[in-house]
Amino acid sequence: MSQAVIGSRGAPAGAETRHRAGPLGRLAGWSFRRRGTTVLLWLVALGVAFGLASAFGGKYSADYSAPGSDSKTAQLLLVRDFPTESGETISAVVHAADPITTPAIRSQVEGLLGQLATVAHVRSVQSPYAVPGSISADGRTGMATLRLDVGNPSDMPKADTQHLLDIAARSGGGVQVHLGGVTVQQAEMGSIGSEGIGMAAAALILLLTFGSVVAAGLPLLTAVAGLAVSSILLPVLATIMPLPDWSTSLAAMMGIGVGIDYVLLLVTRYREWRAEGLEPEAATVATLDTAGRSVLVAGLTVVISMLGLFAMGLSFMRGAAFAAILSVLVVLVASGTLFPALLGYLGRHIDRLRLPLPRRGAQRPANEISPGWLRWSRLVERHRIVAAVIGVVVLLALAVPFLGVRYGFPDAGNDPAGRSNRQAYDSVTAGFGPGSNGPLLLVAELAAPADRAALPGLSAVLSALPDVAAVTPARLDAAGTAAVLTVVPKSGPQSTATEDLVRDLRDRVIPGAVAGHGLQVHVGGLTAASIDSTDNIVSRIPLLVGGVVAVSMLLLLVAFRSLAVALKAAAMNLLSVGAAYGVVALVLQGGAAGRLIGIDNPTPLPAFVPVLTFAVLFGLSMDYEVFLVSRMREAWLASRDNGSAIVGGLATTARVITAAAAIMVSVFAAFVPAPDIPIKLIGVGMASAILIDATLVRMLLVPAVMHLLGSRNWWLPAWLDRALPQLHIEGHPEHYRPATAD
Repeated sequence: MSQAVIGSRGAPAGAETRHRAGPLGRLAGWSFRRRGTTVLLWLVALGVAFGLASAFGGKYSADYSAPGSDSKTAQLLLVRDFPTESGETISAVVHAADPITTPAIRSQVEGLLGQLATVAHVRSVQSPYAVPGSISADGRTGMATLRLDVGNPSDMPKADTQHLLDIAARSGGGVQVHLGGVTVQQAEMGSIGSEGIGMAAAALILLLTFGSVVAAGLPLLTAVAGLAVSSILLPVLATIMPLPDWSTSLAAMMGIGVGIDYVLLLVTRYREWRAEGLEPEAATVATLDTAGRSVLVAGLTVVISMLGLFAMGLSFMRGAAFAAILSVLVVLVASGTLFPALLGYLGRHIDRLRLPLPRRGAQRPANEISPGWLRWSRLVERHRIVAAVIGVVVLLALAVPFLGVRYGFPDAGNDPAGRSNRQAYDSVTAGFGPGSNGPLLLVAELAAPADRAALPGLSAVLSALPDVAAVTPARLDAAGTAAVLTVVPKSGPQSTATEDLVRDLRDRVIPGAVAGHGLQVHVGGLTAASIDSTDNIVSRIPLLVGGVVAVSMLLLLVAFRSLAVALKAAAMNLLSVGAAYGVVALVLQGGAAGRLIGIDNPTPLPAFVPVLTFAVLFGLSMDYEVFLVSRMREAWLASRDNGSAIVGGLATTARVITAAAAIMVSVFAAFVPAPDIPIKLIGVGMASAILIDATLVRMLLVPAVMHLLGSRNWWLPAWLDRALPQLHIEGHPEHYRPATAD
């Protein structure tokens, strides 16, 4: 068989015409024939990636503040004018049954603080006995501050933080010491190996789906190769742009789930072509020239959805998007090159090493329609109105809890009760009040020395506010051009009362207190930064949703030449994403559902989580839309019978879509036990969304609505049809199908 040229009736003898394969088919043919070279190139790529990471790899970092916000300005001023107060800190909360000012306890506490000061990266220790207000009213709780010489929590070696925790744990004599802060939180999180759990679950599902070790191994090998290259390159990406540390988990989710799903579809189509009589090379070319197009469009849809995160204008969002895009693109390259090369070695043995499973399950011939799914498809056709109503009602009911969601950043109060970070938070709350866990830092810019006279009046006004527990005296910088005040609210960092206080300070209190002076006062601190970041993200969500939906609809319009398919896909994807948001909101309530995943009290939803999951889920949901509708369109073009095209398309793809969804759900669910709450919530949202999308939406709602629409499913105005480019997403399967298959 000549390069990239296939008989129009397949590789078996007797082709009367010849068909030139598309770019994907030609690439597959080249990789198949030069399988050794292709595998070697992938090994070289792995080595180059490792070399780049070793030479240029950077550290993960993220700035969650809102650009141009009041809290961001305050932080920049702190770094410039109060460098000793702008670095990372660890709180050491001391509690005893007797007042800690008694000589014996004070001696013990100071000795312990002296030990903490000797640990690497601890620049200084601020004793509670030296700072007014650092000892509670009952005298039994004190707060010390450990100032570190690192500018980012991720820069603090976990071994050194663990050394600090070990010293604190050795405190005795009735004295308890708990350490808190972001650095401590990260050290206590640990790791559960979610990637390995997801891979193991995917391997089991693939074995049950195909019933063959060889067929199940191909998606795993391809996904592992893609994940290896992309994950090694992430530190290189971190040198170019801010990359949050949790983006590695996101990239792993995407690489494993998407990679296995895409190759699962390709393996299924390859086995179909083999069952129709094509030789391995011809079947490989045909697979990539038909199903490969669906995979390419699905992958590009995910990439386009992730690009929507750039509309948020946040550096950490861009970094997370680039990490996910890199993972998906590498997987797409592996699907188009490495997978055909592996077929060159294993294609003839695709069904070898069978498991002793019943023939009705995994060992059914690849091109045989499942009778069960055929019956289901016809049932939906007969009861299309009932099916559509049930699907919409269930999705809306699942989305209801999201109406009461509370945005914000989880803090130490949401950590598991046994951790030092949570114990420090609870001790501060008990000894000093909830607001002491989230003090506000007011940074004032002084235009002239005379502006200092306004600072005592500002402190007095702040102290008189009913929602303020305490205000520290203003502290000037060395040059006398800036001052900082600490305001302790009476309410906790996540309270709506604290949000109201921050807004009241900015809008009314501070402008009135400094009127007539040249002071410019900015409200900062972690609590204010969280409020500003949340407001900034929420305000930009319409941009993300509108942009992603519009571009995805355009891509589907070009791919399927149908207005109805594009509009229906967008509406149903929004419904499935909304239902997934409802599941996330339900577990955040901290009830029985929350305790199942390790959330034991009401927890706010970080605003970037629904934004990120929307971009990912909209793209992944489109994947299943592409897989399903491309087979329906293929049948429609062949028969022009809408009913049989929908029934046949669903019955043909249902098994592979449910298997792919089961793999994706398993991969995402493996991240639910993660100790980091945002990663946990992303895992919950994605797993529930894929489960909902592959069952209620793709298997029920989509076919029901398409049956209701009838031939209007495939309508496109003639002028628009001429204007749009042709993708031929379904390929030309008739060019590869043997004559006996007609």
